[in-house]
Amino acid sequence: MSEGSLKPPDQSRPDRRGAFFLLFFCLMAIGAGNTMLIAAVLPPLSREVGLPDWMAGAVFALSAFFWSAFSPFWGKQSNRHGRRPVAALGLAGYSVSMFLLYLSGLAAVNGWLTSSLAIFACLAISRSFFGVFGSGTNPAAQAYVADRTSQKERRSEIAFISSGFSVGTVVGPAFAAALVATLGILSPLLLTAIIAAIMAALIWFRLPEQRDPITDATQFDSETGARGLWHSSKVLPFLIYAVCMSLATGILTQVFVFSVMDKLNVAGPQAAQFTGPAFTVGAMAVLLAQLVLIPRMKMKNKTLMWVGCIPLLLGALLLIVAQDFATLVTAQFLIGLGQGLARPGFSSGASLAVSPQLQGNVAGLVISANGAGYIVTPLFGLFVYEYIGRDIPFLIAAGLLAFMAIYAYVALRDGVGEFDPDEELPEEFD
Repeated sequence: MSEGSLKPPDQSRPDRRGAFFLLFFCLMAIGAGNTMLIAAVLPPLSREVGLPDWMAGAVFALSAFFWSAFSPFWGKQSNRHGRRPVAALGLAGYSVSMFLLYLSGLAAVNGWLTSSLAIFACLAISRSFFGVFGSGTNPAAQAYVADRTSQKERRSEIAFISSGFSVGTVVGPAFAAALVATLGILSPLLLTAIIAAIMAALIWFRLPEQRDPITDATQFDSETGARGLWHSSKVLPFLIYAVCMSLATGILTQVFVFSVMDKLNVAGPQAAQFTGPAFTVGAMAVLLAQLVLIPRMKMKNKTLMWVGCIPLLLGALLLIVAQDFATLVTAQFLIGLGQGLARPGFSSGASLAVSPQLQGNVAGLVISANGAGYIVTPLFGLFVYEYIGRDIPFLIAAGLLAFMAIYAYVALRDGVGEFDPDEELPEEFD
């Protein structure tokens, strides 16, 4: 059958379902490791070794810069060389990054590094490996799913593999709290490095891949309309929303940890006993949204995007008045619920807006936009929190979320990115 011909997708194929589950567990490993780092390792470690709060945020900012810069590149490479090698490379890069963070933290804790600037440089360079190479896994995974799903299936299947990251954020804090209490504050980093290396090997040897490499990339870009995709009228609204979402959630996530430590007067390893369970509750809310609410309610992408802003906005406002652990946990639940609704909305919306040949490209753009806000969150979040006012970052996030809800409701016309129930899978992607 020639390129562009259609046939019904075979939803019962075990290789497709097994491949989706493998990607689910790979994203779960990344989610667990990232949450361990954000919630239980880096903020307490930075205060233990005397780094300013904004420097801890700047470590994530530099990594986010590289993540945003390289995600589109890796999305294109997954078109040209296949989803499997790019996804495996991303996990290998993530493993290297976490191992280097472990070595940097070990040097700082043991006094081998005494200068704050030297500690910051080592942590930032180590984390940047994740931004440069680790950014390959997400766009390759999303494009892999898009290759093998009809438009009717895509929203729920993208939500499914995305929920792997959320499951990781559920598991991660619980493990982190136990590991930090028994094996020390750096143990989650070493464990994550080992798990990521194993998952990279599994992807390389076990992920089915039928896509042939594209040898003439220049001709491919010209024929498919890949050039200038980011500012096309079908894709740009989703990217604008994704950037705003990453900025709002970046502020709420990074500042939350320091807010917990200050409001509850805890520090160091003890902080993980509070931030870990709080992030677990938030991640469970993401799962509730992605695995229960989205499949049952069948909302349009536009609806998911503006409705998701509501619990996020409430969570941001609740963090301003929170003075006890129960209220902080409730805020995390609302933040998780909002993210769980909104992210599949713009991810599948952008995917559905382009042809099958452009899935790697658009996935890279979405992943890039979804990390772009984290580049400036140390300025709008931690720096403002530390030097201007502790409530100001949450007010900034709340204002941004209100804008996003209005933007999604008004700027996205009905039907943008919506599936055609009669559309079927091209044979080459089945």
